[in-house]
Order: sequence, then C-alpha cells, then structure tokens
Amino acid sequence: MANKNIGEIISSLRKEKGMTQNELAEKMNVTDKAVSKWERNLSCPDVNSIPKLAGILGTTVEELLNAQPKKENNKINEIIDMALIGVGLAMGICIIVTSTLKQIELNTAISMLGIGMTCLAIYLLKNKDNKK
Repeated sequence: MANKNIGEIISSLRKEKGMTQNELAEKMNVTDKAVSKWERNLSCPDVNSIPKLAGILGTTVEELLNAQPKKENNKINEIIDMALIGVGLAMGICIIVTSTLKQIELNTAISMLGIGMTCLAIYLLKNKDNKK
C-alpha cells in the first residue's frame, strides 16, 4: 500500500472485499456519503473508528494510518518548482540579451549565471526522489 493516501487504501481494500460503499457504511454505522468522502480524501474516518474500519477491511490500523500524502497534488511545491525554473531561465536569457547588447559587466553576468544555475540545481535536487 506504499505511496497511497488513506482514501485510496480504503477504496482498494473495500473493493478487494467485494463491498459497496453502502455496505461498508452500514457496517461502520455511517452514511455512504461519509465513505465516499473518505475515499475521495475530502474527510477522514473518526480516529476512534479506525480499529473497527481496519477489522472490517481485513487490515491493520498501522497499514491504514501508513498512508502517504500525494506529492503531485501539492500546489505549493508546484509553484516553488515553477519559480525555480523561471528564475533560472530568466537569468540565462537576461545574460544572453545584455551581453549581446554589450550592456552587462562580466562580474554581474557571472553572478546572474550563478543565481540561475543555483535555482536549477535546487529544483533538480528537490525533485530527485520523485524521479525514482
């Protein structure tokens, strides 16, 4: 169940058991809408009901709680990635344009190049684990 969030775990275990959302809801004494929200990660089961849910789904509490949040849905990380790439590219373009126009000093160009390359290196290092 690695790299799944709790909703995906609940959904896949429920389906493995051949249960509908309504059947799971009846066993948990909740509505089928509650189960649907759990599976879509719009809400989570009450902490006191986790052991019962684990028993019904034939798993352990640890496995249910071992869910990993999805990184690709993290908007902040996406914005940071775009900013890092944007700054890196902007520095490179600026250096090319200003050097072509002979409007930049060597020290400034080297500093800008360092900033751009640093941003791109941070982006690559930050996302290294996602590529595996």
